[in-house]
Amino acid sequence: MLVFHVATAADWAQARRDGAYTTSTRGRTLAEEGFIHASRAEQWRGVHARFYADADEPLLLLEIDTDRLGCPVVEEPGEPGGTETFPHIQGPVPVTAVVRAVPVEEALAATSFSALFLREVLRNAAIGFALIILSATGAVMVGGVDGGPETLAGAAGGLAVGLLVVWLLLRRGRRRP
Repeated sequence: MLVFHVATAADWAQARRDGAYTTSTRGRTLAEEGFIHASRAEQWRGVHARFYADADEPLLLLEIDTDRLGCPVVEEPGEPGGTETFPHIQGPVPVTAVVRAVPVEEALAATSFSALFLREVLRNAAIGFALIILSATGAVMVGGVDGGPETLAGAAGGLAVGLLVVWLLLRRGRRRP
């Protein structure tokens, strides 16, 4: 699952040097707050408008993959007695859990979260299609189209090459701000 966090560019740069992000919210650390504030896709714009609209420094929208965190994410009310809940990350965010860091201006310019989501879906569909093509190409090149063991070995080889390429591209992509 993806959760979102508005961060200053300076805090994100420090996290990249340290290997983990530890700013809870504007002006408060994880140690001070006890968790890192996050939002769901439909909430981050409101958080930005309420808490960051007057910021005079560059801001980024961090897209965080909760499966990569290594700590729990707890849904809690945003305000005492409030009914709207927000994801609270119960520990530091490893930089490898941040799948994208987008300038807030760019994210706000997107017509909706749907545009960001659609881009991710299309990217993943393209990766899947490329893996299928590589697998089929490997099958035909190694074993022909008769369906024998050589065909299966060729398909597995083509798929392995494709997965290696995807892994290398994703690994390289995590290093971006």
